[in-house]
Amino acid sequence: MSSSVALSGCFENCMLASSAVFRRQLFLIRSLGGNCCRVHMDRMQEAEGAGAATLEADAEGIIRKITPVMDPRRYKGQAGKLAVIGGCREYTGAPYFAAISALKIGADLSHVFCTKDAATVIKSYSPELIVHPVLEESYGVRDDEKASVFGKVVGEVKKWMERFDCLVVGPGLGRDTFLLDCVTGIIRHAREANIPIVIDGDGLFLVANNLDLVKGYSLAALTPNINEYKLLVKKVLDCEVNDQEASEQLKLLARGIGDVTIFRKGKLDLISDGETVNKVSISGSPRRCGGQGDILSGSVAVFSSWSRQHLSSTKEATEKSLSNPMVLGCIAASALIRKSAALAFASKKRATLTTDIIECLGRSLEDICPTE
Repeated sequence: MSSSVALSGCFENCMLASSAVFRRQLFLIRSLGGNCCRVHMDRMQEAEGAGAATLEADAEGIIRKITPVMDPRRYKGQAGKLAVIGGCREYTGAPYFAAISALKIGADLSHVFCTKDAATVIKSYSPELIVHPVLEESYGVRDDEKASVFGKVVGEVKKWMERFDCLVVGPGLGRDTFLLDCVTGIIRHAREANIPIVIDGDGLFLVANNLDLVKGYSLAALTPNINEYKLLVKKVLDCEVNDQEASEQLKLLARGIGDVTIFRKGKLDLISDGETVNKVSISGSPRRCGGQGDILSGSVAVFSSWSRQHLSSTKEATEKSLSNPMVLGCIAASALIRKSAALAFASKKRATLTTDIIECLGRSLEDICPTE
């Protein structure tokens, strides 16, 4: 028996342990050449494709299942208490979009923890938000004060921590080194309190440079844009983004970081916790105005907290991935934002802004899950 046939026969009886092993095996087969090898290579590629199957999520069914009923016996806070960690001198719109979206979907209370410079501006956008001007940037803190100020900032957020059902970390955060140090401390306390965390915007820059912040934390969801996704792939997998094997690469990325859920945005949204990959392909809008990612992060936070409540109160059997509140939250948020964006675009066309999409959130949710 030739070495090429023996090698191929061995492969035929083996399970592929990882994408890296798979690529090395294909390389060996190509190197050995021959028609027999080519047949086995084709079989291996088919097996790899089957292993990376992407499931179309029943997004609207999930929304109907996890959205709490409007019950007059419920009290303030039971439909969700969320906090956004972000907002600095340069960026005040992003934390507002994330926080107000949560309220428009149906959360009861929405907080924003931001710098003093951003607080008045964010408060002026809406009286509905509870704004805490507690974050500090380097320019306002002397070197000999940093340790005490760090403790004060983290302490101010920590005393509120256990009231929250979910944190959104990153919208409008900026990249000031001292501010990021403070947010690092906040994330660690959130993990200790077992509070779900949605990481977006500059929070992803922080996490990409300190993966241990979320590594192994199943209640973390990352919502990167295309450039943030490239950074994560480079940091974790040490390669470039592969659109041809998008599902498999996303699954490997989630596994590589460890137990987190990752929401890969695109023409089709892909969501993975490292176990399965779910797809949401509901039609959205071709308009790509800034701020839609901030709406998404706030929406993921609301739906994840609702999913967690639902899962804790039901005994029905579900697939493993659909028992993960972060996966459910991402699927639901993807569908709602897509429907809201499509509704806004139908009216405003090229003039569509993020504020127009926010105003369509309630109607879109009502279309999927009527209040009565």
